[in-house]
Amino acid sequence: MNKDIATPIRTRGILEKYGFSFKKSLGQNFLIDTNILKKIVEFAGLTAETGAIEIGPGIGALTEQLARSSKKVVAFEIDQRLLPILAETLSPYENVKIIHQDVLKADVNKVIAEEFDGLSDLMVVANLPYYVTTPIIMRLLEEQLPIRGIVVMLQKEVADRISAKPGTKEYGSLSIAIQYYTEAEMVMVVPKTVFVPQPNVDSAVIRLTKRQAPRVVVKDEPFFFQITKASFAQRRKTLVNNLTSQLPDGKLKKNEILQALNVAGIDPSRRGETLSLEEFARLSDELYPYFS
Repeated sequence: MNKDIATPIRTRGILEKYGFSFKKSLGQNFLIDTNILKKIVEFAGLTAETGAIEIGPGIGALTEQLARSSKKVVAFEIDQRLLPILAETLSPYENVKIIHQDVLKADVNKVIAEEFDGLSDLMVVANLPYYVTTPIIMRLLEEQLPIRGIVVMLQKEVADRISAKPGTKEYGSLSIAIQYYTEAEMVMVVPKTVFVPQPNVDSAVIRLTKRQAPRVVVKDEPFFFQITKASFAQRRKTLVNNLTSQLPDGKLKKNEILQALNVAGIDPSRRGETLSLEEFARLSDELYPYFS
């Protein structure tokens, strides 16, 4: 068995050998706790027949654990300086492929078709850079990838928002967008002390299990998301005030908005954070004819 990359001594040794300096702009924080990495892999439920997609492998600490537990790992790394490091640290693992590309610009469906041919069980597992967590998760979900789910480590505050329930201050358009596509659960809180460099905030691991079909059926998906965003534009404002100020010609169509709220059985003086996904679905369907 090869020595784990994620020990403080080995990590320091690798960084010193390559004279690697962390780039703040890339949100680089490397995990130096093997037990936490093993737990992340456990939460993903990998088998010898699972394909794993990783984003931002860093020096390969999580990649190594994924390689040991899955059939094949494909990792997207944006930082060219890490490529020679990964070539060395992951040399014992023949089932790993590193793609030097920004995952937000990559055709992930095409990569899956080419790299995971014949594998029916695919998981995204990653320690995501804080500054692009939300765009990456949304892109993966909107692309309708053939994956079972996503297990990622991210800022605890974002994890709270993703898994939030209606009526809480964390609940917002992000909670709705992600829970529309997946079942979201926070499975572990990770202290900031297990990273180098140490971030300012704690992290959490979130598991998103893809739904067979979206949680609610709506007439028009982009419009549904437009309505949820508009409803949270100013959290202290009532639903009717947010909708009239945020929707195109909303002020001119205030009567139509009130009519739609009435038909959907939603009190116009409620705030966005009190509505369930089902209520937002009803509301967007009632509003759609007035704004399409």
